[in-house]
Amino acid sequence: METLDKDLRSIQEARNLIKKAKEAQAKLAVMTQVQIDAIVKAISDAGYNQSEKLAKMASEETGFGRWQDKIIKNNFAAKHVYESIKKMKTVGILKEDKTNKVMEVAVPVGVVAGLIPSTNPTSTVIYKALIAIKAANSIVFSPHPNALKCIMETVRVVNEAAIAAGCPDGAISVISVPTIQGTDALMKHKDVNLILATGGTAMVKAAYSSGTPAIGVGPGNGPAFIEKSANIPLAVKRILDSKTFDNGTICASEQSIIVETCSKEAVMAELKKQGAYFLSTEEAEKLGKIILRPNGSMNPQIVGRSVEHIAKLAKLQVPAGIRVLIAEETRVGENVPYSREKLGPILAFYTEEDWESACERCIEILKLEGAGHTMMIHSENDEIVREFALKKPVSRLLVNTPGALGGIGGTTALSPALTLGSGAVGGSSTSDNISPLNLLNIRRLAYGVKELEDLMEPVPQSYPEGSTINLADKEQLIDMIVKRILAEKF
Repeated sequence: METLDKDLRSIQEARNLIKKAKEAQAKLAVMTQVQIDAIVKAISDAGYNQSEKLAKMASEETGFGRWQDKIIKNNFAAKHVYESIKKMKTVGILKEDKTNKVMEVAVPVGVVAGLIPSTNPTSTVIYKALIAIKAANSIVFSPHPNALKCIMETVRVVNEAAIAAGCPDGAISVISVPTIQGTDALMKHKDVNLILATGGTAMVKAAYSSGTPAIGVGPGNGPAFIEKSANIPLAVKRILDSKTFDNGTICASEQSIIVETCSKEAVMAELKKQGAYFLSTEEAEKLGKIILRPNGSMNPQIVGRSVEHIAKLAKLQVPAGIRVLIAEETRVGENVPYSREKLGPILAFYTEEDWESACERCIEILKLEGAGHTMMIHSENDEIVREFALKKPVSRLLVNTPGALGGIGGTTALSPALTLGSGAVGGSSTSDNISPLNLLNIRRLAYGVKELEDLMEPVPQSYPEGSTINLADKEQLIDMIVKRILAEKF
């Protein structure tokens, strides 16, 4: 018997899963809101109950991050996301305006392709399963090969719970033989209606160029500006809490710190006090050589790794207990590694003369990489915060909060989400924190409230010299002339 190549098996599996997903979605589409909500609740409970096990699996398999923090992320996906969507109306009539005679009806998009990264594998599966099913869609997951086991186990956990709650078989599935060809077949299949892409730049670009509608997330490269009015110890605490959370694997985490000259020494002292290590020029050069690969992309060997691991890779002698490595920088560019996204406990440190210069530096960093995503400002000056809000090319400007947890809606009132749209400037179709409302269409029923005559502007009549005017027109003309004379007189 002939054995199919891995890529062919992957393609065929994708096709089979899509077929089942389409059949399952047809059943989801006729379910009531109560039925859908029961399934969503079951997914939430299952993800929460297995949170620790899945976190440990993800950490062990990928080597990224800290399993203790991955528990928090799994719980965030299972409970915080659930709490934000549980009362959301996503089935049937969403809204009815009886005055204007317009009704809005929810329409599921259909079959969703869910691309899952290795940095946040288990939490992203829980989150995407919740929002897809809440909008009455089925979802087929394409896992990152480096996180295959933990992703497959998470899909098994949420799928079994969903089926037990009445979900059609095939509504939640995963490609078990992941290949580029299989993922490509999934994204381009005629029966896949939407791609929900979380991953590297190349994968997101592939999603947008597939011909299938897509919601993708570009890279994050968020600068954090500590303005001189800020509570410096608290600002530093928040930045380090964020950058060390799961070893910096959340794309909304800080990548650079920008300070004004007048507060530089105070900020540096506080950073050192709270566990940051400032690299010497020689040390910064050594570490800089391993941040990027020769092709200019981020080196996966630093992603989600500890300070100790990264220091060893770079052959650096770093004191015990250091939380973050920081390099002073003055440049921004493709070949300036510290100005790029670094999904690990590494930060760039820029000093600018005043807040206006800091504002321009932040824009420069974001235009290089991370436009449309997220940035942070720590300040007690509301006017400066407003100026930043008006000028920064980001979808989320976070004020006095950790970037990683603020961006996903953990420490802010933003919609809790693990897929963060970066808007048109960032190459995304939306700037939202993605929720079930992004995964459904709205059908609008509208009654006529006007006739053609109501849309026509009154046309003043004119009569050519010598023409005959009938009696009715003559009376109207006389009446108009009298009114105009009286108006001018009085």
